[in-house]
Amino acid sequence: MPQSIARTPTTNASRYLQQLCKHWSHRFTIDFDPHKGSIDFGEGQSAELSASDTELTITVSDVKESGLDELERVVADHVKRFAFREKLDFAWMRKA
Repeated sequence: MPQSIARTPTTNASRYLQQLCKHWSHRFTIDFDPHKGSIDFGEGQSAELSASDTELTITVSDVKESGLDELERVVADHVKRFAFREKLDFAWMRKA
């Protein structure tokens, strides 16, 4: 499945992971704890998140690949809103 991965340094990775999962829990199938999370957006799209003490890692997947650009943008924009006190950069890398 086509995927895109971004890693961004932050000491608040767990907080952002949990906020994102809780934010979408009313619309999508979510599973998370303070260190790992998964979001099933349906239609073959998903996001996997992991939090360490120094980094947030997000992997988005889309069976069609055509939706990866939009999925990257939407997920990153949401995390950036939660992280308004710090500047996060997402450098997405594609993986087949």
